[in-house]
Amino acid sequence: MTAKMKRRDFITLLGGAAAAWPLAARAQQPDRLRLVGVLMHLAADDPEGQARHATFVQGLQQSGWTVGRNLRINTRWGANEADRRRYAAELVALAPDVILASNSQATLALQAATSTVPIVFANVTDPVAAGFVESLARPGGNATGFTLFEYGISAKWLELLKEIAPGVTRAAVIREATNPAGIGQFAAIQSVAPSHGVQVSSVVVREGSEIERGVATLAGSPNSGLIVTASGLRDSDGHLIVTLAARYRLPAVYPFPSFITDGGLICYGPSSTDQYGRAAQYVDRILKGEKPSELPVQAPNKYELVVNLKTAKALGLDLPATVLARADEVIE
Repeated sequence: MTAKMKRRDFITLLGGAAAAWPLAARAQQPDRLRLVGVLMHLAADDPEGQARHATFVQGLQQSGWTVGRNLRINTRWGANEADRRRYAAELVALAPDVILASNSQATLALQAATSTVPIVFANVTDPVAAGFVESLARPGGNATGFTLFEYGISAKWLELLKEIAPGVTRAAVIREATNPAGIGQFAAIQSVAPSHGVQVSSVVVREGSEIERGVATLAGSPNSGLIVTASGLRDSDGHLIVTLAARYRLPAVYPFPSFITDGGLICYGPSSTDQYGRAAQYVDRILKGEKPSELPVQAPNKYELVVNLKTAKALGLDLPATVLARADEVIE
């Protein structure tokens, strides 16, 4: 082999190796770090909020995302409206790949801050009525996620109230004034009220004093009960309702387990924690290239019945065995 040929072969070999270097370097580099924002509507020390957040992170890990290796999560805890607006702007300014919104209020704050950053929401009652999406099947914009309720389930709250307290003939339905979803939930309850022999009235509240007046008025009539809708009541309002129900000895049905751990009687509704695991699946799909506008909004697929026997005893209620047998959790 001549010196010229050797030199030519060496250059060819060198060129091939050089071409391969970028591929090898890319193979050895860690995965690109992706940024996920999270806007929670609860305080940072809220146990339920922490459980939901942990479920979300676990869901991402199950899809192959590891914090510090290929993922970074920035979380903001906005327990009041002013904080949510400010934190929504902060998260958008970080230019995340996608943001998780924990409920309707968080979604509203984020959509006011951006129309381009993908948003996955959880625990939103009626995203179409709220203007978050164009339709459930085709969201159309930068947001998609998981609804909190199908309106039909609201009728089951009245059915459950009659099952645990058959003597009830009047029921007050408490809903938050600024959330349009409460209207649909009340309508579903109204539709079945005559078949149960119950007269229902709506208590529309903006502040605690309206709750106190509404419950006190109801308590003045015999055979009365309460239904609390999932329409965005503040945590402090929920605690007040539980306290008033105990004071006036009113049987009450609630939408979430947090009311029951706070001393409420019974709840039936979707697992709010489960939705965060499902939201993680949508975040994973968006991180891998899918668009929120093409991911349909999904309804809950896991519901929970939780009973507080201590509260039932205090109210003098002997809960039916059929209810206790169906319960996912019984607090004694």
